[in-house]
Amino acid sequence: MYEGTDTAKKRKQKSPIIEYDGKRYLRIPIRTHLITDKDNIVDVVKKYTEGIAEENDFVVISESAAAITQGRAIPLDSIKPSLLARFLCLFVKKVSYGIGLGSPQTMEMAIREVGVIRILFAAAVGGIGKLLGRSGDFYRVAGMQAALIDGAADYVIPPYNKYVILGPKEPKKMADDIKRATGLETAIVDVNDIGGSWAIGVSDGLDKTLVEQVLMDNPLGQSDEQTPIGLVRLVREEKEFVQET
Repeated sequence: MYEGTDTAKKRKQKSPIIEYDGKRYLRIPIRTHLITDKDNIVDVVKKYTEGIAEENDFVVISESAAAITQGRAIPLDSIKPSLLARFLCLFVKKVSYGIGLGSPQTMEMAIREVGVIRILFAAAVGGIGKLLGRSGDFYRVAGMQAALIDGAADYVIPPYNKYVILGPKEPKKMADDIKRATGLETAIVDVNDIGGSWAIGVSDGLDKTLVEQVLMDNPLGQSDEQTPIGLVRLVREEKEFVQET
């Protein structure tokens, strides 16, 4: 998600290197122009990784940036919430890392994305889950397209602080298209600052678990840094470098 300055400042303090499964990986955020629905995400990634990417790197792309290029950023003032949306959003748990479906506008878009029946069933299952001390049942039933919806918020970079951004369509196909154009394994990702990391579309040669683990601390800057894409690179051990030189 394109996020605001306070979140960006916290992210700047994160180490560019993370260790996973006994190996170290360098995360390289790449600054872009402000992405809009006039852009083609394949062209954007190709343009900004050319001359930077190395063999065996893989590229990661924010799901929000990917969705924006598909025209899936909806102006807030164009969304007219139904009575059902206004009612159901009252029961959504408020969290620190995003609005989710906690606004009438985002709930309305969830209803349009997955249908009234599925949303009502998800609400019923979610309510029962809460009584049993569980969380997350609503989103598990409502599905990925509902869970990926991002709401308008002050911390989001303008003009998207006044938009609802839906999840991208066919993220797996998008990842495969980018791989074909760039030669880089590709992942479309949804990450947040509390340890949430989901690879929602991954090219065939890439390990989904690896992607999620190396992005667990949300290293990409997506606000005033304008880095909604990045490269991940395996760090060679010093002894390997010495042998090669």
